[in-house]
Amino acid sequence: MISLDNPRDSAERVVSELLRVPPAADELGRVFAAHGHLLHLVGGSVRDALLGRPTAGAAGAPADLDFATDARPERVLEITRGWAEATWEAGIAFGTVGLARRGLRFEITTYRSEAYDRQSRNPTVTYGDSLEADLSRRDFTVNAMAVSVPGHDFVDLFGGMADLARGVLRTPASPEASFDDDPLRILRAARFEAALGLTPVPELVEAMRSRVERLAIVSPERIRDELRKLIGAPDPVAGLERLVEIGVAEIVLPEVAAMRMEIDEHHQHKDVYAHTMTVLRQAIALEEPGAPDEVLRWAALLHDIGKPRTRRHVPGGRVSFHHHEVVGRDMARRRLAALHFPKDVTDAICRLVYLHLRFHGYGAGEWTDAAVRRYVHDAGPQLTRLHKLVRSDCTTRNRRKAAALSRTYDSLEERIADLAAREEIASIRPELSGDDIMALLGLAPSRLVGQARAHMLEFRFERGLVGREAAEAELFRWAREHEVPIPGA
Repeated sequence: MISLDNPRDSAERVVSELLRVPPAADELGRVFAAHGHLLHLVGGSVRDALLGRPTAGAAGAPADLDFATDARPERVLEITRGWAEATWEAGIAFGTVGLARRGLRFEITTYRSEAYDRQSRNPTVTYGDSLEADLSRRDFTVNAMAVSVPGHDFVDLFGGMADLARGVLRTPASPEASFDDDPLRILRAARFEAALGLTPVPELVEAMRSRVERLAIVSPERIRDELRKLIGAPDPVAGLERLVEIGVAEIVLPEVAAMRMEIDEHHQHKDVYAHTMTVLRQAIALEEPGAPDEVLRWAALLHDIGKPRTRRHVPGGRVSFHHHEVVGRDMARRRLAALHFPKDVTDAICRLVYLHLRFHGYGAGEWTDAAVRRYVHDAGPQLTRLHKLVRSDCTTRNRRKAAALSRTYDSLEERIADLAAREEIASIRPELSGDDIMALLGLAPSRLVGQARAHMLEFRFERGLVGREAAEAELFRWAREHEVPIPGA
């Protein structure tokens, strides 16, 4: 224990400088003290302060401040009534009360211990009576440090600060007991490796491997949330490789694990799995600084998952993966649906997986303007991401070949920019709307209207903007060809 307000030596002064307690935390601490209760700042805010890095909040918002207290949830609500501007009780069954004040969010959790039984997907919660017992049940030592408020005593009972300094990941209790309590911690360990660069100690890795099957009782939503945090980490490849190594990926992302040792016909020096990890790294390198792109990262990870199922041997000792982008799109959709991903995120990822090979038909720039328009239309709002994914998908060690592919894609982007300067191609649509078609042909809403509109869209691809008169003439030509009566003809 260190008193941050009265450090005894230079080492304690360093800790005191790093652990600057937010004034709002002290204010809340005084509210609890006035009612005879203890309050400690815990978890990520303490850990990240020692690392000299801000705790990230969602979408740029201030991060939640997490606290532990001896007060029961109902008592927390009682003593903060009037101080908190808003409260939420979604986590109260697990001992957590949420508060908001002056734009900040606070999560206060009663001292507790939680564990899964062999059948349940949800933890059972037992309240505790001491900070030491509460910290001992936390996931990792780097999260088992606390600072009292408003007293400013730093508590590190399990060596979390030393583990941060050494760059290692350990559990306060035995790792087997920790993972039995909550198997999701296996995924969280990989996420911490990806996010903080902390290497799990050997006994932790072995416990992760031995408890893999326990993940079957964890809900898909909790697994999804951990995976999304992992993919958004500074080095998701490190965490993903850990999941593959210990067998977790075979349960939560089996399509990724299946890519190992599948020979890639374009890159025979590496298997599809190794190629995919390189693509992911290269896609991350193309992101805007400080702005992780979750959709791009998932697309990079999943873009080749269709290869194992489409692998065929062809003459000459080579293999082919025909239509793996179609199979991969469908596989990605099923996996993301099983993890309960939001539909808009799923649609964006699957569109990129499906389109990632389209560019390779461009050759040396032989595409017509119509083909370029289709490329832009089919990519839709994912066009910028598609550019990055396609460029990332080049992992050849042949510099001449890589340079040629880059120049060819430069040419395609120039074609797109040139067309965009002459016409609206970002959201291509027929010059005649569905209402126009019904009015001109005297049709009611029907499948026939949809067929006519599809033809006019194809005409728009082929001819570009031709004007209203020419578009109507083409519609009437199509109608005569398909024996659709034209009013007044």
